[in-house]
Amino acid sequence: MIPVTILTGFLGAGKTTLLNRILTENHDYKIAIIENEFGQENVDTDLLVQSDKEQIVNMNNGCVCCTIRGDLSRILTDLRLRREKGEINFDYIVLETSGVANPGPVAQTFFMDDAIANFFRLDGVVTVVDAKHGGKTMDEEDAARDQVGFADRILLSKTDLCSEEENKAMEARLRQMNARAPIRRVNMGDCPVNEVLNIAGFNMNDVLDVDPAFLNDDHHLHHHNDDIHSFVFESDRAFDPMKLERYIGSLTSVYGQDMLRYKGLLYLDGVDRRVVFQGVHMLAVSDVLDAWGDRTPSNKIVFIGRNLPEEAICRGLATCLVR
Repeated sequence: MIPVTILTGFLGAGKTTLLNRILTENHDYKIAIIENEFGQENVDTDLLVQSDKEQIVNMNNGCVCCTIRGDLSRILTDLRLRREKGEINFDYIVLETSGVANPGPVAQTFFMDDAIANFFRLDGVVTVVDAKHGGKTMDEEDAARDQVGFADRILLSKTDLCSEEENKAMEARLRQMNARAPIRRVNMGDCPVNEVLNIAGFNMNDVLDVDPAFLNDDHHLHHHNDDIHSFVFESDRAFDPMKLERYIGSLTSVYGQDMLRYKGLLYLDGVDRRVVFQGVHMLAVSDVLDAWGDRTPSNKIVFIGRNLPEEAICRGLATCLVR
């Protein structure tokens, strides 16, 4: 399985600067950068020559870079077949989405399209946010808020142009929107490659965690009236597995389009092992982990979505608990 990172962020946030750093930095990866900008931007005019067709350029550090103007499944399959023939060499893919795009449909492709799902593994979504102008952008652009909601990791750029108070306020806002994603301040693409690649954002075996600062914030007060926000359901009582399955099914059927990301570590009645599940919109998967052992069994589920009825969802989950 070839790992893939989706790199997103609104226009001007700093994606191109980060990509240039990845392409020129010495590291152990041979990365294929797929740029999905349709001519609006390019990684670097010296590296990419714009044309009507895909342009693949080999880098001196072993990376390859290409632009796409067509179907994602087709270009990924083409890259894989060329790799198998030995025409190009890479072991990782970074897919840069258009600055004005919602990364959700791209992420779903890795689960719904067999031509992709059988050969590629979605590692995570990394979102670059402009600390200086990102607040105004998120106020005005739905896509900018979607990009934050889908993120497994948030890179906050241009923090040197802001005061410490402004940076902390932006971080607090981002935590309200997405409690799962760690936030790292970066300037001019100054970010270790391991903060972008192999972050296991979609790994079913990683332990669910929520930014501790999110729980300390008064996250019920959405000062910016963001339609995307996070909330957490917790309980030390076991779920009735059948009730929970039916409820999650009904929940996704009604609110699936607005449920950007959700993930839970579950304590199920009659099951002595930890169970983890996660979803993107209406697509949800689960897996059985190890035994609880010395750990106290409990449930923790985090939801990130658009205008989700937090209280109603939590009350519904509570009805699925064993009495």
